[in-house]
Amino acid sequence: MRRQIEGSRAVAETVALCRPEVICAYPISPQTHIIEALGAIVKSGQLSPCEFINVESEFAAMSVSIGASATGARAYTATASQGLLFMIEAVYNAAGLGLPIVMTLANRAIGAPINIWNDHSDAMAARDAGWIQLFAETNQEAADLHIQAFRLAEDLSLPVMVCMDGFILTHAVESVDMPEQMDVDAFLPPYEPRQLLDPNDPVSIGAMVGPEAFEEVRYLSYLRQLDALERIPVLAGEFAASFGRASGGLLHCYRTEDAETIVVALGSVLGTIKDAADALRATGQRVGVLGITSFRPFPHDAVRDALSGARRVVVVEKAFSVGFGGVLSTDVAMATHDADLSLRTVIAGLGGRAITQRSIESMLADAIDGRLEALTFLDLDQGIIERERARMAGTKRSGPTAENVLRDLGTVASRIG
Repeated sequence: MRRQIEGSRAVAETVALCRPEVICAYPISPQTHIIEALGAIVKSGQLSPCEFINVESEFAAMSVSIGASATGARAYTATASQGLLFMIEAVYNAAGLGLPIVMTLANRAIGAPINIWNDHSDAMAARDAGWIQLFAETNQEAADLHIQAFRLAEDLSLPVMVCMDGFILTHAVESVDMPEQMDVDAFLPPYEPRQLLDPNDPVSIGAMVGPEAFEEVRYLSYLRQLDALERIPVLAGEFAASFGRASGGLLHCYRTEDAETIVVALGSVLGTIKDAADALRATGQRVGVLGITSFRPFPHDAVRDALSGARRVVVVEKAFSVGFGGVLSTDVAMATHDADLSLRTVIAGLGGRAITQRSIESMLADAIDGRLEALTFLDLDQGIIERERARMAGTKRSGPTAENVLRDLGTVASRIG
C-alpha cells in the first residue's frame, strides 16, 4: 500500500514485518526515529515475539545483537556516526563470527568538529569490517533493502549494513509503497541459524586462532563476500518478481548506454546527479549516471562493464581518505585500471553541505572541457582556507581550527585573544 511516510518510519515498519526476535537500541541522531518507532511497535504487541532491549551504549547494542544472533534469534539494531565508531570492536566481531545481524546506518559525519548532518564518513570507517554494505538512493529503496538484507544475511551467514542518508532520507516524508506482511513472509522464511549456542550441544564461538589458521579464516570471510556478489542480484530479481518493483542489486545505470561522461556515486545524491545529467543531455552532452548499491562487496566486474563505453568518469563522494583522496574512486579506479578513460574525484556534501544541481552541472561542464582537476572539493570556500593557513603560519598558538573558521564566518560571537 502506497503511503506518505517518513523514511525512518518506513524502515521501522518494514523491519517489523521481517519479524526480528531481538532489537537492541541506543538512540543517536539521525537514527533515533527508527528505534523509537520500533519500540512503540513492540510495546503495542504488533511485533511478537520480540524482545526490545534498551542498552547503555552503542557498544552494548552490537554486543547484545551478537549474543542474540549466536543463540539463534533474528537480531536487528541501528546506529550512526560516533555510535558506529563506539561499537566498532563488536562490529568486526559480528562479521568475524559470521552472524547474520542486520543494522541500519543512518549516515552522518564523524567529528571532531561535532556535526550531526549527513555524509558517508561513518560507513567508510567500517568498510573493511567484513559487513555487506548496501546504500539506498531513496526511502523506497531503503525499505526494500531491509527485506533483502535479512534474507541475504541469513543465506550467507554474514551481517548486513543498510546505509541511508541521515536527515536527507531518514527525516524526509515521501511516497513509499509499503509491503504487506504476507508478501514479506513469503519472501523471507523463518530464520534457521547455521550456528547457535545450545546447552545440550555445547560448542565454542569466537575461539582464539593463532598464526597457523588466522589467514585461512580471514580468506574464508573474503570468499563469503564473493558469494554475496552472486547472491545480491539473484535476490533483487526474486524481490522484483514478488513485490512488482525493481530494487537493490549491485548497481543501477541511468542513461549510460551512449554516455561519454558517467558520474558514479552512492546514496541520495544520485537523484540530483540524474537531474543534472538530464539538463546536460538537453544541451547535447552525453552524460550518464552509475549508482552503486553494493559498496561491500564491491562489484568490480559490473562496474567495469558499466563504464566500458565512457571516455571520462567522475566519482562524486561524500567522504574522503585524509592525506590521500577519494575512497569510492579508488575502488572505481581498480575496476577500470586497464580502461582508456579519464577518472576524476569530486568530494562533495561533507557535513551536510547542500549539493546543488547547478554545482553538479558546472562541475561536469569543467570535466567535459578538460578543466576538472584530479581531486576537487565541490564549492570549497578558498578564502576561509587561506585565512586559517595564514593564521597557523603566523603564530604557534593559532587556536583550534574549527572555532577559528566559525569566528571568520561570524557564527561564534566570542573571540579568544
